Amino acid sequence: MEEGRESIEAMRYARAKKRVEKIKGFYVHFSVYVVVNLFLSGIIIYGLTYDEGDSYSDAFSNFGVYSTWIFWGIGVVFHWLGVFGFTSVLGKNWEEKKLKEIMDREEQMQKKNGF
Repeated sequence: MEEGRESIEAMRYARAKKRVEKIKGFYVHFSVYVVVNLFLSGIIIYGLTYDEGDSYSDAFSNFGVYSTWIFWGIGVVFHWLGVFGFTSVLGKNWEEKKLKEIMDREEQMQKKNGF
């Protein structure tokens, strides 16, 4: 009996550790994303203002400054979804609250209409 409980605890620990590793991997990915994109944006803005003579407003409005943010950002969003899933956006609590809200609204309509 005690061995079964220990093996269940070991399995729970292994699942929790794997989950924490996935979360940590996402945070490392996100940190690298921010640091590298700040560096690249700085280089592009510097190059546009000093080498090509653009003004800062022209340099900041250049698509090249934002392109890696956008395209790599899409990958970061998918990584986030892979780690946290849609449940963090539309989780079980949201679904239960919405069901209760709809049921309450229907009940009020029924009372209002005399049913």
